[in-house]
Amino acid sequence: MGANELSASLWRERELLELLMFKLEEEQLLLTAGKSRWLQFATREVEQVMDRLRSAGLARAVEVASLAKEWDAHEDVTLRELVGHAPDGAWAEIFSSHLKAMTEITGQIKELRDSNEQYLRTAIRSTQETMADSGPEVGTYNAKGGSGSTAVAAQYFDRTL
Repeated sequence: MGANELSASLWRERELLELLMFKLEEEQLLLTAGKSRWLQFATREVEQVMDRLRSAGLARAVEVASLAKEWDAHEDVTLRELVGHAPDGAWAEIFSSHLKAMTEITGQIKELRDSNEQYLRTAIRSTQETMADSGPEVGTYNAKGGSGSTAVAAQYFDRTL
């Protein structure tokens, strides 16, 4: 394992982050279009990408630890710290570019996630309000045990009589 393997691992992780961003945008399109029927499938796909990202993050941690040994750094070093231990050459710039790109994508993912969460909260609130308005009106009881409601039930009259 070495710098080439870590760089390849970072590319895979960046591709997964971009896929996650796509899936979140897809989910947002469904939410804004009111197509809640398909939302469960989009959510499942987001979860699948998240699982793949967890695995990729673990693989990256292993690669970073391995390369840290080669570069005489602590095994628990972060990618940002590893850049400081890079030997003269292009590796510091390559890993810095990966780190910058991943940070930007992660920020965009956070914005999408927050936006989707707001759309979901609005949809839930709207559904709850609709459900509350559709039920029968609850009246109160008077002292005689009857309904205290003064509203008169609708009646049909036969006007032909």
